[in-house]
Amino acid sequence: MIELRTPAEIDAMRPAGRFVAEVLATLRDETKVGTNLLHLDRRAHDMIRAAGAESCYIDYHPSFGASPFGKVLCTSINDAVLHGLPHDYVLRDGDLVSLDFAASVDGWVADSAVSFVVGSPRDEDLALIDTTQRALAAAIDAATVGHKIGDISAAVAAVAHAEGLSINTDFGGHGVGRTMHGDPHVANDGKAGRGYPLRDGLVVALEPWFLQTTDELVTDPDGWTLRSADGSRGAHSEHTVAITAAGPIVLTDRSFLGVD
Repeated sequence: MIELRTPAEIDAMRPAGRFVAEVLATLRDETKVGTNLLHLDRRAHDMIRAAGAESCYIDYHPSFGASPFGKVLCTSINDAVLHGLPHDYVLRDGDLVSLDFAASVDGWVADSAVSFVVGSPRDEDLALIDTTQRALAAAIDAATVGHKIGDISAAVAAVAHAEGLSINTDFGGHGVGRTMHGDPHVANDGKAGRGYPLRDGLVVALEPWFLQTTDELVTDPDGWTLRSADGSRGAHSEHTVAITAAGPIVLTDRSFLGVD
């Protein structure tokens, strides 16, 4: 069921958005060559506890997950792009890191993701990250009252296709509110003018993610981590966005913290 939020409810979602933005900004700043992924998860857990927030991940067990996730942060490295289960891995020079984090504050959820390189970056990795960021910006621009879900999907796809990338539509954006995942599904490819009409009060997580040379995924033995089928690298950018009559509001905006 698709739910629309009142202006008061959107205001009530702002603390969750701000908290998620602060956690990702902090983790990005603290993630270096030599950082262990388990340390990042513990750091996020500590911030959740200090804020009186709740994790959306730790007990999460959808149909595609082998078991409850058990951690509070997704850490996808290099050829992993989604649902990366934190494990005992120390980051190396040039690793492409995607962090995905969702939390609930006072019963309202926000969800966001960021990709970056630790140490010395490869040009092709920076280009892929930039493509996801530009696709996210295009998606947000299209998230206006009077458009349709397909307009968002087409905006994302136009950026990816211009860079010669293929697109997987199994996982994409989604409704956000009292729970992390709700209707509608927002695919990263679609036809403009098609689908659910965007209405004042719709809140969605928009999340372009791409792989360098494929759109096929394989699942790790951990039952969660999704990797490219050909070993090419992936990147992921995501924001929680409220669609309003006055225009889109990025609830997880990190610019106030001096980061993108």
